[in-house]
Order: sequence, then C-alpha cells, then structure tokens
Amino acid sequence: MKRIYFATTSIFSLFAFISCGTVINHGAPSQLITQEMARNLNTRYINERSGVILQSINREDANAIWYSVEELENYIHYIKTEGEKKGIQVNGIRFYLGVYPNDTATYNEKAGLTTIFLAPTKKRSSDRTLRTDGRMTTEENTDATEIQPLNFGGMGNPPKIEYGEN
Repeated sequence: MKRIYFATTSIFSLFAFISCGTVINHGAPSQLITQEMARNLNTRYINERSGVILQSINREDANAIWYSVEELENYIHYIKTEGEKKGIQVNGIRFYLGVYPNDTATYNEKAGLTTIFLAPTKKRSSDRTLRTDGRMTTEENTDATEIQPLNFGGMGNPPKIEYGEN
C-alpha cells in the first residue's frame, strides 16, 4: 500500500513540477478580432494594395504566409532558449514584411515575392534611441538581433489567397 501511495504521489508531484514550468493562459487574447473584421482587412488589402503591387512587379504577389503551429512553437522555444543563453529577456516577436531576391535558382517560385519573417524582440535599454534614419524613437521594444529571425513560411497557391478560403 505504501508503494502505491508513494508511486501515486510521485507521479502527481512530477506532473505538478512540469506544469509549473509552463505558463498556461486559458483566457482569450485581448487582440482577437471577428471573422468579419478579418475578411474586411484582407479584402481591403487585396483591393487597395495588390493591384498596385501587380502593376509594379507584373505578377500576382503573396498576401498570406503560413507557418504550422509546430514551427511557431519550436521558434518560440528557440528564441527563449537562445535568449537565456545570451542573457537576453525575449519579450515578443515582431513580424516584418520583406521581398525575396529575384533569384529563381535559389528562391524558385518565391523569387521577387513578398514574405513575412519573424524577429524576436527585447525591451529597449534606454527610453529614446537614435534610429538609422537619424530620427529618435520611443518604441519600448527593439529587435533582439543577437538571435536569428524565422522565415520561409508557406505562401498561398496561387500566391493571392482570400481570408476564409477552403
């Protein structure tokens, strides 16, 4: 009987120990938007931006990039781990728009198209910082350039995809 009690107690203790290491927030994020708003934002982008881009580069550009939940979880784990190793308190992820080089040998169908890459952020060490363009910024968070960004998500096929498409 003591062995069963000890084994049960050990299992529950181990579970509690593992659970305490992970912050779980069961509430909904405050930044959620409605499906209608998501459709509106995407439609406005397609109507107001994609035509200009099409005229500029003479082909349809990507307007959505996909990452699996596993890729995102792995990246979050990576930036937290790398941050700890380098003494950096990673506090977020910034999503940047970029454009692949026009090198079809390297980038295939993505060459010259829009991409989104993720960059870890950290709290800025001073209140005001001089930007590369010479202006001052009061942005609280800055890129943690000591840690590698994430890229190469999947694009819609064809590149333009409308929100909610199956």
